[in-house]
Amino acid sequence: MAAAVLSCCAIWQHRQRMTEEIAEKVIRFHVLANSDTQEDQNLKLKVRDAVGSYMQPRLKGISDIETSRRVIQKNLLGITKLAEGIIAQEGYTYEIEASLAVTDFPEKTYGNYTFPAGKYEALEVVIGDGRGHNWWCVMYPNLCFFNSVYEVVDGEAEKSLQRALTQEEYESLMEGKDYEVRFALVERVRELLGR
Repeated sequence: MAAAVLSCCAIWQHRQRMTEEIAEKVIRFHVLANSDTQEDQNLKLKVRDAVGSYMQPRLKGISDIETSRRVIQKNLLGITKLAEGIIAQEGYTYEIEASLAVTDFPEKTYGNYTFPAGKYEALEVVIGDGRGHNWWCVMYPNLCFFNSVYEVVDGEAEKSLQRALTQEEYESLMEGKDYEVRFALVERVRELLGR
């Protein structure tokens, strides 16, 4: 039984290390709505679309995380002003905070890829109180803006992701794999405990 528990711990530690390694190689895009009212959620999507359209040409062709980080940081003021303009145009007075920050993300699937929950660096745009449901994607490598369609991973996005990650990291993102490992661990522990 001790060997099985150690095996389960080793699998969990490997998965945790893999999550951390992936997180070091990607930058997410995170937009937080002021609240959960329908108006604030619609406003969040308008800000998302505006910032996405603004950043897409600026990040086009970039193939490394350091350059992506510099481009994002260089454009934080422009992102803030753009978002403030959208907010004002829609008749609101919410403040905007745009930053490159490390933040917690839940597990999220884009096409065939499931990014594990964890701490990721992100372009974070907070609208007002930032207490509403939020929206996120992967900004580098670019899974957000290919063909101006959100959360649709096309062939070019897949190639970009493969270039940024090791083969093992890339394969670990395949949808459903995390669930299979997690359920296998739970079942194995239950078997060992006789439950």
